[in-house]
Amino acid sequence: MRALTWQGKRDVRVETVPDPRIEDPTDIIVRITSTGICGSDLHLYEVLGAYLDPGDILGHEPMGIVEEVGREVTAVAKGDRVVIPFNVSCGHCFMCDQGLHSQCETTQVRERGTGASLFGYTKLYGQVPGGQAEFLRVPFGNTLPIKVPDGPADDRFVYLSDVLPTAWQAVDYAAIPEGGSVTVLGLGPIGDMATRIAQHRGAGLVIGVDLVPERLARTAAHGVQVFDLRQYGKHLPAAVRDLTDGRGTDAVIDAVGMEAHGAPFGKAAQWAAGLLPDGLAQTLTEHAGVDRLTALHTALDLVRRGGTVSLSGVYGGAVDPMPLLMMFDKQIQLRMGQANVHRWVGDILPLLVDDDPLGVDGFATHTMRLEEGPKAYAMFQAKEDGMIKTLLNP
Repeated sequence: MRALTWQGKRDVRVETVPDPRIEDPTDIIVRITSTGICGSDLHLYEVLGAYLDPGDILGHEPMGIVEEVGREVTAVAKGDRVVIPFNVSCGHCFMCDQGLHSQCETTQVRERGTGASLFGYTKLYGQVPGGQAEFLRVPFGNTLPIKVPDGPADDRFVYLSDVLPTAWQAVDYAAIPEGGSVTVLGLGPIGDMATRIAQHRGAGLVIGVDLVPERLARTAAHGVQVFDLRQYGKHLPAAVRDLTDGRGTDAVIDAVGMEAHGAPFGKAAQWAAGLLPDGLAQTLTEHAGVDRLTALHTALDLVRRGGTVSLSGVYGGAVDPMPLLMMFDKQIQLRMGQANVHRWVGDILPLLVDDDPLGVDGFATHTMRLEEGPKAYAMFQAKEDGMIKTLLNP
């Protein structure tokens, strides 16, 4: 089959690789019809090469048609249309029963001390082949795939794999009061969708912050109050407080993570680690890694006293400095973590079946062939051509 593979920093290629096969009686094989490129894929493209091997298959936002099922699979059959969550979760362990599928005890990567395995996402999370390919082996065929109806185009359902549950969890964790206020930092796919979900769930004031004109315009078109970080800079906290009786918003969602702009020390540390041999780079990252924390520190500044900061942006530093004095003094509540996809499917799927209140049908800015994957990664990294969300069609 053809698959998008990692070959080195900023070097991904579509290659011919062996077809996946049934390895366990509960496995299924899915023929991929659509697969997304995620902002967190850029972490692999740019800074996490120490945890990848040349030839690793990328991608964790796939959907498609069941082609083959193991002998113990009864929940889906050949020809069924399914979305595959990015968490590789069993669905029946202690953690899955708590709705914490990203912590699945069956697939935790214990030798690395990390949570559930993820499709297409490094040795830190199991080095499981990903879904930017023609076919994908999916374990736990009775509990992991999300069966969706025939009819609407893939755009209606593919975001169940990651974007929708990640944004939904970000809003849920933000604990926005009915009619309350929230600031969303970063208006990429997750931040953009989080603003829509916050509006849908009853927020009275939704503020979006970014520095990419296309992202700002797209989010403003949905009735969000946007601030261009290039214009407001250090005056952003004052501008937000002006809209909230001097307090700051009830909640802030950081949808940026380690890709934050304006943090030269963290950027330099990430760059330096990328020049080291893999073994040294892994040791540095795991024991002395420092993130670019501009977005997180901004979130802590913007939130009102007693408010909540919700982190959906990915961080990976081991010794990140945190302003604990301010956090304690402001009595800030902080929630974070990988999205627990299956936890939110019951809330989200009914919004996709008939109407489209979250605007998923037109959410992708680009649709490209799998063979154009390397070009798509380069465009996404450079934020070219207004690219915000891209789907690849194998």
